[in-house]
Amino acid sequence: MTDALTAARTMVTGLVGEQAEGWDRSGVLPRELLTKLGSAGYLCPHVAAAHGGLDWDSARNGQFTAHVGSLCSSLRSVMTSHGMAAWTVDRLGADGQRAALLARLTGGDLAAVAFSEPQAGSDLSAITTRIVRDGDYVVVTGTKSWSTAAAYADLIVVFGILADGGAGAVVVPATAAGVRVERIGDPLGCRAAGHADVHLSDVRVPADHLLGGGGQFMPLLVTTALAYGRMSVAWGCVGILRACLSAAGAHARTRIQFGRPLGSHQLVAKHLADLLVAEQNATRACEHASRCWDEGSPDQVLATVLAKHVSATEAARGAAIAVQVLASAGTRDGTPVARAFRDAKCMEIIEGSNEMCQLLLADHVLAGV
Repeated sequence: MTDALTAARTMVTGLVGEQAEGWDRSGVLPRELLTKLGSAGYLCPHVAAAHGGLDWDSARNGQFTAHVGSLCSSLRSVMTSHGMAAWTVDRLGADGQRAALLARLTGGDLAAVAFSEPQAGSDLSAITTRIVRDGDYVVVTGTKSWSTAAAYADLIVVFGILADGGAGAVVVPATAAGVRVERIGDPLGCRAAGHADVHLSDVRVPADHLLGGGGQFMPLLVTTALAYGRMSVAWGCVGILRACLSAAGAHARTRIQFGRPLGSHQLVAKHLADLLVAEQNATRACEHASRCWDEGSPDQVLATVLAKHVSATEAARGAAIAVQVLASAGTRDGTPVARAFRDAKCMEIIEGSNEMCQLLLADHVLAGV
């Protein structure tokens, strides 16, 4: 398994090369890149081998996610959204649905998840998208906002409300009649991650596209998908911090100021130490959360929220430190540290904002667990 992880890192490093800056500037990832990684199983490595996946545990998946995040956060974001879609299918789908859909998601087709709406962000109980049964079909109507990777997706897992008041997740082909995907222009961070609004106007899909037949409890549906997303984002933030640490360390060793290397000045050395602490804090929080996942610990939910909150907070702080160390060299748009500064800020918002994470952690304290 270690060899498989090494091979995965080597492959993605070779595919990304020095291109991340160009992708960030253009706002687009090459379709062939995503298809190649998807066909190798690297966009959702947790999927079982029986469905074409790599059957990786959370620890290995996390380390790979961190590596991808250190190279290109936009690519890691697509990996997160695709992985969330596969995770949702795996957890909610019936046997036949899992067999059919997971084979596509490990075979080169791309997927995204669609939760948020114009008036339903952190408050996902406010979702208004409707899923109506009509014989052998379901009809989906609504608007989803800021769906990561939707601009690349062949399949979109849409969360909505059924007529009986229950909730459901339905797999909608992006090419279905009534689907309009509108790419979001000039996002602050992860510019090439394919963020898009998804407009669904009386979209008819076969009823067997409704995962598990629907009728679930909306908080359960959302928690199922968000748990995977939070872990992926948390590990991705570790990657951001590692990229910042590498860039800041190299600059501080080679930049000469006042006749000596920049890093030998005490105030700069403090920045480097703080950046290392941020990377280590995030890494340890993620390692603990992945252990909880792999061991089936009852602390899994708490550890996941904690890892996401700690990692996103440290990534934003660490990226700001890296910009300070590189000074003008760190402010040129598209370069690794400048990308990290923008991308990390977005990580404090997506898959549960810092404030939402703090509320969840506070609830744990108040429950006296």
